[in-house]
Amino acid sequence: MKVKEKLMEIVCLVAACVSILAVLLICVFLFSSGIPAIGKIGPLNFLGGTVWKPSNNLFGILPMILGSIYVTAGAIIIGVPIGIFMAVFMARFCPGSLYKILKPAVELLAGIPSIVYGFFGMEVLVPLLRNTFAAFNCKGNSMLAASILLGIMILPTIIGVSESAIRAVPNSYYEGSLALGADHERSVFFAVLPAAKSGILAGVVLGIGRAIGETMAVIMVAGNQARVPNGILKGVRTLTANIVIEMGYAEGLHREALIATGVVLFVFILIINLAFSIIKMRSEKE
Repeated sequence: MKVKEKLMEIVCLVAACVSILAVLLICVFLFSSGIPAIGKIGPLNFLGGTVWKPSNNLFGILPMILGSIYVTAGAIIIGVPIGIFMAVFMARFCPGSLYKILKPAVELLAGIPSIVYGFFGMEVLVPLLRNTFAAFNCKGNSMLAASILLGIMILPTIIGVSESAIRAVPNSYYEGSLALGADHERSVFFAVLPAAKSGILAGVVLGIGRAIGETMAVIMVAGNQARVPNGILKGVRTLTANIVIEMGYAEGLHREALIATGVVLFVFILIINLAFSIIKMRSEKE
């Protein structure tokens, strides 16, 4: 028995080391290739420049940074409230017969490839927005279309993690609230939900990570215009879309600038995870 336990301990240790090594290798590749490019272009010109014209050696990624932030923010506004309320419904309000249908449906959403979401956005969302906002000269491919599509795509992640967090709350919280005179709804929203906030926040952060890193679906509906966004009905290009669209034919400084764009995206993800860790530590102290 001790031999099996020791063997499993070694296997788990090796798996953990491989995971850490993979992250380190990614960091080394990105930063060793991207930082020199930022130095050649100039940090202010690269991060603060508003013109992206590789043919003229102009590599300003501010429009893509803003595009990623705006699209992700729109996805959060659309997807987070729906996801959390859906998780609450499935965990505490949903009848058993309906739950048997909803749970597989949510899991199916998580398994749909990004390209399929992109086709849905291109064939349904884009024409709908074009017809609805025709008076505003909306072409359909816009920041709003990308935000709505990403809001739908992050739902399975938020719902799944949040539901698990809500179900993990001891039932004594709910029963204690009922004993104090609260009704079912008040007990769920003011006793159970606050106790699950750490897990719910984890689901939200995972959803944000997927939204900011999504590529194919965004390319198909966002318009991909490398300019500073000037309205939710206008086209926009994100950091990931910028890399995918041009990496196939880029060379020299152009290629290095695209890798540097990946560095900026990587730093964004690190900041999001760091912010989540700080918020989680503060909530645990409280």
